Amino acid sequence: MKTLILEDEAHNRAFLQLTLQQHCPQVQVVAQAQGVAEALALFRQHLPELILLDVELPDGTGFDFLEQLSQPWPKIIFITAYDHYALQAIRYSAIDYLLKPIRVQDLVGAVQKASQRLHMEQEYALLQLLLQSRRETTTPKRIALPTAERIELIPIADIIRCMAENNYTHFYIRDQSSILVSKNLGEFEEMLQEYGFLRTHQSHLVNVEAIKSWEKSDGGYLLMKDGSRVAVSRSRRERVLQTLLKDER
Repeated sequence: MKTLILEDEAHNRAFLQLTLQQHCPQVQVVAQAQGVAEALALFRQHLPELILLDVELPDGTGFDFLEQLSQPWPKIIFITAYDHYALQAIRYSAIDYLLKPIRVQDLVGAVQKASQRLHMEQEYALLQLLLQSRRETTTPKRIALPTAERIELIPIADIIRCMAENNYTHFYIRDQSSILVSKNLGEFEEMLQEYGFLRTHQSHLVNVEAIKSWEKSDGGYLLMKDGSRVAVSRSRRERVLQTLLKDER
């Protein structure tokens, strides 16, 4: 893959270049840039298939760069220091990111995953979802869920509940479909809890808007609007009931 490194810090560019040369034979670094304007010129010249993209740059952000891209759509791996709002948008779009300081094994793993993404249309959809979520001041409308076969773009409001299965998460959708994602439930709890999702059990995360009732029989459980039953652990019961009572008020 022809690769462009967009990073304003010289020592990070050198680290990325050396690591890719030593550990990623499928990658050919064709150019390096320190800012948005320089990167756009190099992109048009080389048409890279992969971009390692820093978020904070001297003349803008990585998002400003993406706003100005055109076909062919590259694969993106973000590089960033911790920034809640930037990371939230990136994670909702299922685009890979690396937190500084960058570790060799993380970079190699991200490049390997990028190598396996084949469809230009998929890259375009992810980039558009990312930019849309960056522009929105309210809840992002959709989330990207990567499966073994594809990446599903799902309206968040259509998610009824999520259930853990080891390091995987099952998403149950309003249309009665389900999606299996190879990420643990804790990651999605962190992403979705501020948007009306509640952890009820070690294995369950629910959309509060999709709860139909609290049933007292069998020790207590939630009945969801799709007819499913969701367990509530003893340690989380008080918080769940408080949330339901607050919603009723």
